[in-house]
Amino acid sequence: MSSHIDLHCHSTVSDGILAPAALVRHAAAQGVKVLALTDHDDVRGLDEAKQVEDELGIRLINGVEISVTWNKRTLHIVGLKISPDFAPLLAGLASIREGRHIRAEGMAEGLSKIGIGGSLQGAYAHVGEGGLISRTHFARFLMEHGYAKDTRSVFKNYLVKGKPGYFEHRWANIEDAMSWILESGGIPVLAHPGRYDLGRTNMLKLLSEFREMGGMAIEVVTGSHTKDQYQEFARLAHQFDLLASVGSDYHGAAHSYMEMGRLPDLPAGCVPVWHDWVETADLH
Repeated sequence: MSSHIDLHCHSTVSDGILAPAALVRHAAAQGVKVLALTDHDDVRGLDEAKQVEDELGIRLINGVEISVTWNKRTLHIVGLKISPDFAPLLAGLASIREGRHIRAEGMAEGLSKIGIGGSLQGAYAHVGEGGLISRTHFARFLMEHGYAKDTRSVFKNYLVKGKPGYFEHRWANIEDAMSWILESGGIPVLAHPGRYDLGRTNMLKLLSEFREMGGMAIEVVTGSHTKDQYQEFARLAHQFDLLASVGSDYHGAAHSYMEMGRLPDLPAGCVPVWHDWVETADLH
């Protein structure tokens, strides 16, 4: 019943198109019964989202997606069931947000070197009031001006390592981010591992260290994974004794890999991350 569970999505508090309450309404309309709002490096949308939870008959899970640096690479760790008022978590997220503008300036400078001007202002034009700047906002600017047809191609050609709009930036230390999640009572989940292009050796190293640091789960079924990757990461979840999570990584219509409520079931043999906190009755 994975189509009724979505544990990774974004609102206007980070780089989504819909405000938190509107996002929850959209999820409910798509048949989602259990939803985690996981904005990048911010938890301010959770209160608004909670206000419509009972009205819509949807179960909302407190979440966040934290940007971290591991082995000089940028990774994302989702925290599920966090306490959003846990002081060390809030302080850590605030420090990450402060660095986002520095990265945005670096990205804009790189794009200007290949003749793409106005990207910083253009990206900020897509940021919601009080929201934070992200690569997704640059992607929207580039798509808007005809440099790419969709999110996948704009990242591939402009915003990943080795491309003009990439800017090396050090995020939170992965050990610190893991401790913020764990000490707030949350579950650390490695987000969309198939997007990191680590190669087998580095992926095994990452999963080993992630497990040692207290990592509990890995996204097996997620919007950007292929069918083959569902199976690959199901095997790795079993190998490293990790629970399996699912999430659309929804950002809004035309800005997402997959619509909410369309996630396939986890491969056979996976132990769902929600196995001890979602009842079958919750999904009907």
